[in-house]
Amino acid sequence: MVAFAKEQLGLESVSIVTNGSLVDKSFLRQYGKHIDILAVSCDSFYEQTNIEIGRGSGDQVKKLFQVADWCKEFGIKFKLNTVVCRLNHMEDMNGIVERLQPFRWKCFQVLLVAGENDSDETLRDVRKFQITDDEYQRFCFRHQHQSCFIAEPNNLMAKSYLILDEYMRFLDRDGRKPSSSILDIGVFAALSQVYWDQDSFVRRGGIYDWSKGSASAAYITGENKELQW
Repeated sequence: MVAFAKEQLGLESVSIVTNGSLVDKSFLRQYGKHIDILAVSCDSFYEQTNIEIGRGSGDQVKKLFQVADWCKEFGIKFKLNTVVCRLNHMEDMNGIVERLQPFRWKCFQVLLVAGENDSDETLRDVRKFQITDDEYQRFCFRHQHQSCFIAEPNNLMAKSYLILDEYMRFLDRDGRKPSSSILDIGVFAALSQVYWDQDSFVRRGGIYDWSKGSASAAYITGENKELQW
């Protein structure tokens, strides 16, 4: 799939987001040339905390370092994703982050989404993991000196993502039905059918050097008019 996305579709950036458990060196050796960014989700550097959150079985941190080393070996940008919640918001992660050296460290405030993770009847229930805005800000203050640190509080996260479903329809966080498929009406017409908070997208650092080559330079500098919205 990554080879098809890079070679046949010619995508500027191909990213994988994973918990790292099934990533192996042989896969990256064979397909790493097609991958720009490999993002690994890790919410704590204490294994017991990860287990209580529901991530891994006690070896996630070891695997995290392994994947980071492989990314360096095969020229892939290594990214770290952390959800800040009730179980980890007091943790000081600076030392490990400095050893891992991710090019970006996204720290999301745990987000409750109505109908998706807000009750005993949904697949997940994040109510017990929620934190206050002040608790999240204290976590950010403790880590904001890291050059890779990117804060993503609830107010910036909720409506600033563009997500396509399996039918190539944009999902709408306002609760309306998905857009028509981009295969039928094109990207811009489909975008007009959903709400996308472009200002929040920019404020949360949505524009950055997401390619390991030079292809993204024109986008960032504004030289490629076809990629502007």
